[in-house]
Amino acid sequence: MEHVTPSLESEFDRATGSTLIDDGTYAGEIEDGWDINGNANGGYLLALAVRAMRGASGRPDPISVSAHFLAPGKPGPVTIETSMVKAGRQLATMTGSMRSGEREILRVLGAFGDVGAMSGGFSSVVGSPPDLPPVDECVVRDQQSGIVNIGLMRHVRVHIRPEHAGFADGVKSGRALIEGWFEFGDGRPIDTLALMLVIDAFPPPVFNIDIPVGWVPTVELTAHVRGIPAPGPLRCRFHTEFVQNGFLQEDSEVWDSSGMLVAQSRQLALLPKG
Repeated sequence: MEHVTPSLESEFDRATGSTLIDDGTYAGEIEDGWDINGNANGGYLLALAVRAMRGASGRPDPISVSAHFLAPGKPGPVTIETSMVKAGRQLATMTGSMRSGEREILRVLGAFGDVGAMSGGFSSVVGSPPDLPPVDECVVRDQQSGIVNIGLMRHVRVHIRPEHAGFADGVKSGRALIEGWFEFGDGRPIDTLALMLVIDAFPPPVFNIDIPVGWVPTVELTAHVRGIPAPGPLRCRFHTEFVQNGFLQEDSEVWDSSGMLVAQSRQLALLPKG
């Protein structure tokens, strides 16, 4: 599949743009409105950093990215320092560090390549995309959810399977699972960079088990890009199996409109405080 070139006027592209100001160093900005209660969404921060790293790598796609979140991201200017670890024939490995002033807020290690050039060949997939109701039969994730303001929802559309959405009204399913649809509010095509946002755009699935609903800070997030998404909304599955010693694991699967797995992720996060 060919790469889709998104519109330069899209909200996501404006919000993740940066300018090369020195050898490997980019100036960008955490834009207001991509947040949850004032803290920038982790997937948005990752996309901002990865876009600069992608530019420095000279390769079109993030393939494997691991990020450690060191401090909350607040609106305002940031610098992203990138460095080449190794440039190989298929992959270029980069490091990236995002700073707000003198404070480092994100450290990333990533491998970049060309997903399209690697497509084809032997394939064995055991899983399948979630069998979701139509978008108009799902529950829209609102910008305002109780006392939580989810600014991110001004830019994206997340439609949750109805039986997984009751936690917002205090009705929990009893299983840490949330499935639903994802698309951009302005219709921007979803490319491999946007997958960095998708993997952190849904409510934490632990909201459907017996723990408080609150801020779930990400400690570490690893993303694997498995394909270039076909046009159309994405089918997403988020689930947690292990909650222990104040931490939780959250896994995701992202499937495109053709039924191809295009991304996976795992994150370690802190439990919300009651």
